[in-house]
Amino acid sequence: MTISFDDFQKVDIRVGRITHAEPYPEARKPAIKLWLDFGDEIGTRKSSAQLTAHYRPEELVGRQVLAVVNFPPRQIGRFMSEVLVLGLPDAAGEVVLIGPDQEVATGGRMF
Repeated sequence: MTISFDDFQKVDIRVGRITHAEPYPEARKPAIKLWLDFGDEIGTRKSSAQLTAHYRPEELVGRQVLAVVNFPPRQIGRFMSEVLVLGLPDAAGEVVLIGPDQEVATGGRMF
């Protein structure tokens, strides 16, 4: 399916810095709760992500990742997920996070 550039522009993908992460064992599939700082314009948002195969919560703090910030919030068990953190599947289908390979301004929009 082909989309227009205007359609792509509607998806607001920003870089955020993980400020806090903790296990979320109550989730249907093991996950990690994340708090991300997207800078002054957007502020701090929360997300639940199935990252337990490759990441431990304490390793994630300080890391910059990409996330969709303009989806509506979604209830994940007892946790409200406000952004969709982006990743790619490895050979086993486990999530590998996407982020810049150099330090960039927090909140910067992907283009």
